[in-house]
Amino acid sequence: MTPNPNPRIVLVHALRESQVPAWDAFAQGWPEARIFNLLDDSLSADFAAAGSLTPRMTERFLTLGRYVAGTDPDGQRTAAILFSCSAFGAAIDAVKKDLTIPVLRPNEAAFEAALATGSRIALMSTFPKSLPPLVSELRAMAAERGLKPEIITTVAAGGLEALQAGNGVEHDHIAAATAAALPSVDVLVLCQFSLARAAGSIAPVRGRMVLTTPASAVAKLRSLLGAQ
Repeated sequence: MTPNPNPRIVLVHALRESQVPAWDAFAQGWPEARIFNLLDDSLSADFAAAGSLTPRMTERFLTLGRYVAGTDPDGQRTAAILFSCSAFGAAIDAVKKDLTIPVLRPNEAAFEAALATGSRIALMSTFPKSLPPLVSELRAMAAERGLKPEIITTVAAGGLEALQAGNGVEHDHIAAATAAALPSVDVLVLCQFSLARAAGSIAPVRGRMVLTTPASAVAKLRSLLGAQ
């Protein structure tokens, strides 16, 4: 079957701040794709209040996945779904099993690239509660490949609050300062779509790759859907 040069891809967001980095990544990496968006910013608030992923939250993800996997009024079926919410890996995996189209976790592609890059991996987040499930996700992916990476986590404390207050410059400064304080690693993964905007502010370090989740996800989707 000939690949669709303009596939319909739905992005599901749990933070308003994740949207623009995702749009920018597609504009730069795959402008031909037709991008649509679904935002439910109650998910991140409810996750923070609950402290962990609950069965009810997983059911909400299944409902969202089934909804966006349908066809548009012209009969064009959704080709793939990309979730941009980094704290909900297990719920997104449930959606993967439930649907037949490609469904990507936000960090999936970046973690694959990180594991292919080196054994010392740093994960940065501005949302502390997202880090434990992200570490578990990365360790599981590493185990599937027979790898045992050294994983370092770091929180760019105050970054998300600055961004939500409209102070993107302060957000980027906090991320850059947090990255500068890291020990030597092979790769640094900015584990939230909202953190991608700070990549250009992080000082280059010889031997260290910096990966953003939206750019990595766009590249993987292009590969999955056969786009050239």
